Amino acid sequence: MDFKQLLIFVEYKKRAMTNYHKHEHDHTCGHHHHAPRSQGGIFLIAIFLNMIFVVIEFSYGVITNSTALAADAGHNVSDVLSLLLAWSAVILTRMQPSQRYTYGLRSTTILAALANAMLLLVASGAIAWEAAHRFSQPPAVDSLTMSIVSGAGIAVNGLSAWLFMKGSKGDLNIRAAYLHMAADTAVSLAVVIAGLAIFYTGWYWLDPVMSLVIVLVILIGTWGLLRDSLKLALSAVPAGIDVPAIYEYLSQLSGVTDIHDLHIWGLSTTETAMTVHLVMPGGHPGDAFIDDIVETLDEHFSVHHSTLQIEQGTTSHNCSLSVTQPVKDRH
Repeated sequence: MDFKQLLIFVEYKKRAMTNYHKHEHDHTCGHHHHAPRSQGGIFLIAIFLNMIFVVIEFSYGVITNSTALAADAGHNVSDVLSLLLAWSAVILTRMQPSQRYTYGLRSTTILAALANAMLLLVASGAIAWEAAHRFSQPPAVDSLTMSIVSGAGIAVNGLSAWLFMKGSKGDLNIRAAYLHMAADTAVSLAVVIAGLAIFYTGWYWLDPVMSLVIVLVILIGTWGLLRDSLKLALSAVPAGIDVPAIYEYLSQLSGVTDIHDLHIWGLSTTETAMTVHLVMPGGHPGDAFIDDIVETLDEHFSVHHSTLQIEQGTTSHNCSLSVTQPVKDRH
């Protein structure tokens, strides 16, 4: 790396730090951002606890005639499925690339996050439908038992959410699991409050009302997950990737006169890939030059798998997928 490149590196390091995600991983090819094996134990604990609680909660929902309890149990079933999906995706990301799947199966985490968002929406619709039917003639419920059972749900779901909290910040797949558990904790708290209110007032209509509140909480928490996972599924630039900064960094490298065919997409919920053509009339600058760029893109722009094509600009290279020079996205 020459002096000019060093100056460019320092300048863009400052600008990229706002988008920098600290990664505790080995940067060698094929070993980026694999989920820690300890996550397997976390998923097992969360799945086991939630399966037991689903059986208990649904049973008491039938016994107490509480639609809120039964609805929450139904939602917890979707949570168990979501945890199984997320866990399966984590396992599949560890599979090595093959001749058929040259990137491995990393994108399964994106599919799992998207599927989890859809599961939440389906569960919300089922809960809302049942609650709407109960408004005309709210049945009597055993409100005290309803509150006690939901109190246990706060402990189970709260512990599960806490287990996933740390990994939820940098992984959309883990974030999906965390959101399920965090939403359930809030839902269980709401059911406890509704049960106590019914116990002291006798207002049985509070049971379906609380069910609709549950739906609202789920929908609010799901919207961001659905939006982000759908974007990744459509190969959009992952959130936190500063495309204009990357473009400017590359364009000011020594010997580079033009850039085209810059494409950035998510390989998984934690990994980003990029391809770009660099026009360098002076010819190929050598492997060390390329290695420096790849390392900078990885460490300071969160681009973990980059492919750079060097051209001298002696012929026209037009791509139907080319876009204009990137500008700051206002959306």
